[in-house]
Amino acid sequence: MDETNSRHRFEAMYRHTYEQILGYAMRRCSSPEDAADVVAETYVIAWRRIGELPRGEAGRLWLYGVARRVLANHRRGERRRATRHAELTAEAEVLYAMPSPRTGADEVDEAMNLLSDDDRELLALSVWEELDPGEIAAVLGCSRNAARIRLYRARKRFAKALEKTRPSMPRLEARPLIEKESR
Repeated sequence: MDETNSRHRFEAMYRHTYEQILGYAMRRCSSPEDAADVVAETYVIAWRRIGELPRGEAGRLWLYGVARRVLANHRRGERRRATRHAELTAEAEVLYAMPSPRTGADEVDEAMNLLSDDDRELLALSVWEELDPGEIAAVLGCSRNAARIRLYRARKRFAKALEKTRPSMPRLEARPLIEKESR
């Protein structure tokens, strides 16, 4: 069958069966978007296999069979995604559980909230994502040296902010420690 005849045959079959196949999918899918995906995939398969498509009423029933298999594949995919989503959520809850307030996280959170968004992002890239200054530079679109300087300054501002959240803690002086070591 030449391509022009195939195209005309497909278009006629599409016009004749679209509403029926869409209704079939809508009654079986949880959302209109899912139904549209099932219908689209059904007609993609019909186009690819136009030579196998029976004529007349048998063709309509053949499309229902294709739609049924596409829907079954869609449901399997949804179950796999739901299962994987649950697994990833459980894994994330274990790996990235919020620390208990007794660990000093309140002071860290408070200090982080005192910083600018840029400083928070730099520190998060460095600590949480474990990126080095070269990698941070690639993420931020700046030079490695600029990233290193920004990170240094962000750490200094974080240390000052952390001091503000812990007013009762004495500040350690480096000079007496150095003097003791040199004696």
